[in-house]
Amino acid sequence: MTGIAETLVFAAPCLLKARAEWLMHLKSERRVAAKTLEAYERDLRQFCIFLTDYHARPAKKNDFADLKPLNMRGYLARRREAGNGARTIARDLAGIRSFVRFLEKNGEASSAGLMAMRPPKQPGTLPKPVSPEDALRLSDTAMQMQAEPWIAARDAALMTLLYGCGLRISEAVSLTPIDFGISAATKGKTNTTALRILGKGGKVRIVPLLPIVCEAMETYLRLCPFVLAADDPLFRGARGGPVQPAVIQRAMRIMRGALDLPATATPHALRHSFATHLLGNGGDLRAIQELLGHASLSTTQKYTAVDTEQLLKTWSAAHPRA
Repeated sequence: MTGIAETLVFAAPCLLKARAEWLMHLKSERRVAAKTLEAYERDLRQFCIFLTDYHARPAKKNDFADLKPLNMRGYLARRREAGNGARTIARDLAGIRSFVRFLEKNGEASSAGLMAMRPPKQPGTLPKPVSPEDALRLSDTAMQMQAEPWIAARDAALMTLLYGCGLRISEAVSLTPIDFGISAATKGKTNTTALRILGKGGKVRIVPLLPIVCEAMETYLRLCPFVLAADDPLFRGARGGPVQPAVIQRAMRIMRGALDLPATATPHALRHSFATHLLGNGGDLRAIQELLGHASLSTTQKYTAVDTEQLLKTWSAAHPRA
């Protein structure tokens, strides 16, 4: 965990012990995602540094017993002065609240003061999908800007997975041959009609596999020069190790320039495109929520605004009296 040495300077032993118990609770009982765990630890550490400056001594567990809105306003003002935006500040509050609620369950704190704090208003942003035509071009092997045919096939297979199944890039690069039912007996052929995806927070979802996705996978496997064990990472880098998300993001930047696409055309934009295009073709919102692995329907509902916006643009461009 990053920042532990720094925390030792700004936190008393009683607080360090409570912090370790809280992090273990989040990891083993709440099963929060690794990135969330890292962010929450950082949020608490930064607040401890603020409390140390405020009290002129290392932060103690008792400092969290009854936090006042005045304390939090001072901290949030400092975060704004440091150039942090509304989303970062709201996440800061979420991490601190989580720790205080943990202490509250043990009778060691009250979250009343924190609950009185309203998080900063978030800027309204909508997902930015690419068009169906551009999504198909990005997932075409012939369009990949790679000298090695097998790497071009790999990138095309990954793009096809992101668009055809709505996967996050981290989910796609962690897939193994066994996830596709591929074994020595199948001779490089996929042998399943759905993927079992382990998403954020340990949430499992089932995603149907389109025939075109299976074709892209089989093309990549046929050209891949490495021997893949059933439980090895399926997608490989140029030297044979597991491919890193940064490699695919770089490939997307190259494709973006070659195809004259906007900067919003990223690997994650293909996931947005999956949802938006499904919705635009009559897909059920609840079903799309399940396919994306969203815990809340409100997260998925953002795509209805994207679809409505596109509909109004089409109407404005096509209607005789627009």
